[in-house]
Formats: sequence, C-alpha cells, structure tokens
Amino acid sequence: MVINLRRSHRILAKCRGNGPPLWASIFTFRFFALSLTIAVSIVFTFSFLFTTSSFASDLNFGFSYDRNEVKTGSNRRSVLALKSDPLRPRLDQIRKQAGDHRSLALAYASYARKLKLENTKLVRIFADLSRNYTNLMSHPSYRELFDADANLIDESELRKFEKEVKERIKFTRQVITEAKESFDNQLKIHKLKDTIFALNEQLTKSKKQGAFSSLIAAKSIPKSLHCLALRLMEERIAHPEKYTDEGKPTKPELEDPKLYHYAIFSDNVVAASVVVNSAVKNTKEPWKHVFHVVTDKMNLGAMQVMFKMRDYSGAHIEVKAVEDYKFLNSSYVPVLKQLESSNLQKFYFENKLENATKDTTNMKFRNPKYLSILNHLRFYLPEMYPKLHKILFLDDDIIVQRDLTGLWKIDMDGKVNGAVETCFGSFHRYAQYMNFSHPLIKAKFSPKACAWAYGMNFFDLDAWRREKCTEEYHYWQNLNENRTLWKLGTLPPGLITYYSTTKPLDKSWHVLGLGYNPSISMDEIKNAAVIHFNGNMKPWLDIAITQFRPLWTRYVDYENEFVQACNFGL
Repeated sequence: MVINLRRSHRILAKCRGNGPPLWASIFTFRFFALSLTIAVSIVFTFSFLFTTSSFASDLNFGFSYDRNEVKTGSNRRSVLALKSDPLRPRLDQIRKQAGDHRSLALAYASYARKLKLENTKLVRIFADLSRNYTNLMSHPSYRELFDADANLIDESELRKFEKEVKERIKFTRQVITEAKESFDNQLKIHKLKDTIFALNEQLTKSKKQGAFSSLIAAKSIPKSLHCLALRLMEERIAHPEKYTDEGKPTKPELEDPKLYHYAIFSDNVVAASVVVNSAVKNTKEPWKHVFHVVTDKMNLGAMQVMFKMRDYSGAHIEVKAVEDYKFLNSSYVPVLKQLESSNLQKFYFENKLENATKDTTNMKFRNPKYLSILNHLRFYLPEMYPKLHKILFLDDDIIVQRDLTGLWKIDMDGKVNGAVETCFGSFHRYAQYMNFSHPLIKAKFSPKACAWAYGMNFFDLDAWRREKCTEEYHYWQNLNENRTLWKLGTLPPGLITYYSTTKPLDKSWHVLGLGYNPSISMDEIKNAAVIHFNGNMKPWLDIAITQFRPLWTRYVDYENEFVQACNFGL
C-alpha cells in the first residue's frame, strides 16, 4: 500500500507542471475515498472493542465477586459469540428491572427517613427489599449468568433467576402501593377532603334528624299530662252541675276595669294552673286579680274542673273556650282562612321526615301551633274584653315570682305594648325575623330595630283601639299568606303590628331562655318578676333543664287527687 502511494505521488508530481488532466483528477478522488474507508474501519474496530469491554464490566450491576471462582478451563468468549447469544438481551432486561426496583426501594427508604414520621417499619421493609436484590445478584448459582467469560447462558438457570426476580418485583410493587399513601401528601389531602365531605354530609343529615326528633319531643304530650286531662274530663262528665257556669250571670269582677286582669291562652291544664298559682302566691291582694283562661273545646271540661277544685285565695278565674267568641271565624280572622288552604295544610301536616325537615333553620315554625287560633288570640284582646282598659298577657310557660301590680302604674306614654327588649349586639334584630329582601318590608321597617319578647306583655287596650292595631295585624297577615314576609309564628307579626307603639320595660320584669339556655345565672333568675321557659325544654317534659325545673314544679298542685293519680312529675 505504501509503494502504491509513493508511485501515485510521483505520477502526480510529473503531471503537476502541465496542469491536471481529467484522468489525474479521477485518480485523486479514488485515492481519497480509499484512505477515508480504511481510517473509518480502524476507528470502528477499536470503538467496538472498547464498548464491549465496558458493557462486560457493567454486567456486575454494582456487585463484586471473585472471578477466580469461575470454572477453570473455560475459554474467553469472542465478540461474535457474545453477539450471537440469544439469551443475553433477556438477561440484561431482567437485570435492569431488578436494578430499577432496587433503586426504587432505596429511594422510598430514604424518603421515609426524611419524613421522620412513624415509618420506621417501612424503612426496614424497603431496606430488606434492597438487600434481597443484592443477595440475589451475588448468589453463587447466578454468578455465571453475569460472567462475560462464561459459555452460552443456561436457559434453565435464566428462567429460575427470572422467576425469583419477578417475585421480588411483585412484592416490591405491592409494598410501594400500600405505602404510597404515607408518602404522597397530595393523596393524603384528597383523601382527607373526601373524609371531611362525607362526615359533613353525615353531620347535616344527623342534625336534621336530631332537630326533627327534638321538635317531636318538645311538642309531644307526656303520658302523665294526658292522663290528668282524661281524669279531669271524666270528673266533669260525671258531675256536670259542680263545674258548669252555663245559665249563671257573669260575675261583675270579670269585667271590672279597676281590677288587675290577666289573659292566659293554653290547652295545657297543668301549665295554665301553674301560671295562676305562681301569680296568686306572689301577690299581696289576690282578690283584686282576675285571670281570663281561654282554651279549646276539647280541653274546656278539664280546665273547668282544675280551676273549680281549688280556692285561689279569692282570685277570680274565668274559663272559656275559644269557640265561645263567635266573631272569631274564617271570614274575619286571616289565620283561620289560611288554614283552609290546601297548600298550607300540606306545609304543616306533611308527615314525611325528608319533607318535614327541608327548611332546617325555620323547622320549628312548621309546627301547626303557629297557626293555632289559641296562639293568635293575643291580637284580639280589645274585642274579647271590650270593657277593660289594660290587661297583662302571660304565656303558659312562665312563672310569676313577684307582685306584678307595679305594671299597672307604669306610664305607657301612649304606647300600646309594654315589653322587655331582647336585642344585644346584632342579635334579635328585626332582620332575624322578617324577609328584608321583600320591597314592602324593606320600605316600612328598619332591619336594625330592636326586637322584644312575647310571654309577658302589658297592653293598653285604649291605645290599641286608637291605633287600630288589630286592623294593622290583619293587613300584614293577609299579605303573608304565601310566607314571603316571614316564616310564620306570632312574634314577627307582633313586631310589625307594634313597630312604633312598643314601650321598653326594665329587663328585670321578664327573664327569658330557661327552656334552652342552661347558663342563665341564678342571681338574674332570682331578681326577675317573671321567668320564661321559652324554648323546647319545657319544665313539664323529661327534656327540661334540670337546674331550672324545680322553679316550676314547686307551683304544681301535687295535693290534687287527679295529679296524684296520674303520677305527674315522677
């Protein structure tokens, strides 16, 4: 080759002086191509040998073992033999999979150490997995598989090795899947959100069911109270002449405006009697006090017997049924007219739990008592007692602890309603009771106006007639037939009717909340003229607040033979 190159140079030198002929250019191009081919062949050969050497060294996968342990007498495999072995790529793939999973186990073990949580067990598991891969690769029975100097790979050994690797990989993936929740914070967050959402749904459902159950418990009639009403009614039927006032002239005291008159509207025999008992026992001159008790026709007989069986220290008691007031009919009273509506009946008397608890915030107003005429009689006092000038309205869940005659001495300043205000801060304002998104409500009233309490209300009946409050009540009650102005009840229409005609009374006259707030101080209760068990935990129910119940039970007439027979309060 050197001689040919020299000859080519001489020929080129001779021809250089006369310019390059065509054949000389062709020869030069062939010479250049031949030289380039030889150079590339040499480089490729050395590069391939170097790569083969590196590949053989990589087969050790980071594991060292003594090559002297390989069988003696084995011949070094040539590059051609290595390339022609069909099992070598399969072995390399298995080895790579094992190495990847070993590295993954080490990574999870390292991350578990960084978290410094309760992952010590996981750290040990992942460390053991890594060692298992290392031990498998360095096992004497599999070393020949990775020896570059070994003969062709034994397929049975390869299958055995592959089986063990796959078993370890399967176990590694299983452990990683189970441990992933401990390491993946995002997964933890999503799982926690799902748990919170499920608990909120369960809590909302439980609240609805609890509120509904509480409402049933609050509005139910205890067995002893039901027994008492039946026993009293039985007595009324057995001895009608002892308890009836039919045919007798009306006592003049019942219409005497100079006496102190009280209005009590109730269908609860014991509750009504307790109100009268407490008022009589805490007044100086009981004979100057007149109690007008109004009930429904069903409880009239029981009420008559209850109040006829005892002398209330000379106090005058009138017991009548609401049906005795003939002007209270559906053509005059909006509430009675609305009760004839099928939509309103469905709203109040729907008996399915899921429908009865749709409006959880105002579920208590779904009670039919809020459309009971007994509950709305308070708006007809001037017509019920036309000869009276002033009257004190009392709920049947109150206790009188002090002489109330001082109320008749208060200057009402021309106002109709004397009541204790209940607002403090942003609580118990008009905005809580009425729908101020309605343009009519928004235009007529202030949402920040202070609310007051029903339960003990002193009414100037002359001012009532002058201000035409009953007509005002009718106007607004008719507008609220579809419950768009307020969620029913008697307080919202009362707040509207006496919006500018209410005189605030001192808070010591009326302390509220004994039926729902156990944190009322005993000093505040002791100094109150009237305490009010408003709320669901009425004192005659088993769900009553324990520390407040004796304030009520001490005025129960336990000497009454029918009360004893029905084991009331036991």
